[in-house]
Amino acid sequence: MIELTSQDGHSFPAYRADPAETPKGAVVVLQDYFGVSEHLRKEADAFAAKGYVAIAPSLFQRAQKAEAADAAEGAELAKSVPLEAALLDVQAAVDSVKNTGKVALVGYSWGGYVAYISANRLQDVACAIGYYAAGLTDEHSEKRKIPTLLHFPEEDPSTPLEGMTQFRATRPDVSAYSYPKVKDGFNFTTAENFDAEAAERASERTFFWISQFVEGQPPVALKNAGAYAQAKTDKKKKKKDDDMGPPME
Repeated sequence: MIELTSQDGHSFPAYRADPAETPKGAVVVLQDYFGVSEHLRKEADAFAAKGYVAIAPSLFQRAQKAEAADAAEGAELAKSVPLEAALLDVQAAVDSVKNTGKVALVGYSWGGYVAYISANRLQDVACAIGYYAAGLTDEHSEKRKIPTLLHFPEEDPSTPLEGMTQFRATRPDVSAYSYPKVKDGFNFTTAENFDAEAAERASERTFFWISQFVEGQPPVALKNAGAYAQAKTDKKKKKKDDDMGPPME
């Protein structure tokens, strides 16, 4: 654990994992409703194992908590953390690792929502990735400034299929995948809803996306269209209906 300080003077802890070799870049890992928990730290470790500096800021520290006992408590804690304050903390995390290379944001549940909002508001972020981002289907009016990838579980009540479909129709600049018969938390091995097959597919897409935009060339900003992905995010044959958007060439 390390200590970070936001622009407004707020100090808070963050979990940092460094790769054994020279970093390829960095990933800011944004918490779900459980906070910087054991499973979130394992996610950070997984990014470090792939060669990226990973840092998970404790966004609940604004509410004087590091972790929540359950998702219900976490949802209440998240409500008590102003979004603008959370963005300051995410920016502080980005600033702390940007010297290692380009930086990706990866968020889960509430963190997925924060990552999506951060993508258009923060500096020095190369791409954003959200897993089962709570409340995200209501955020579809703003064009994306950086490449954005989303993973939607089809049985998550916070991201109903109808809302996902509407979101995808209005945000063609987002690469979105749906995962049938899975719920939120499907990618965490310690979660009740863990689904190994869906987790593997989402992980492959996530790491390919990060390698594309953190290690590769910066995205091309298209006039009146935001920043679009310039390459496919999935090398393997897609399963039927799991890609919600047009193919990315």
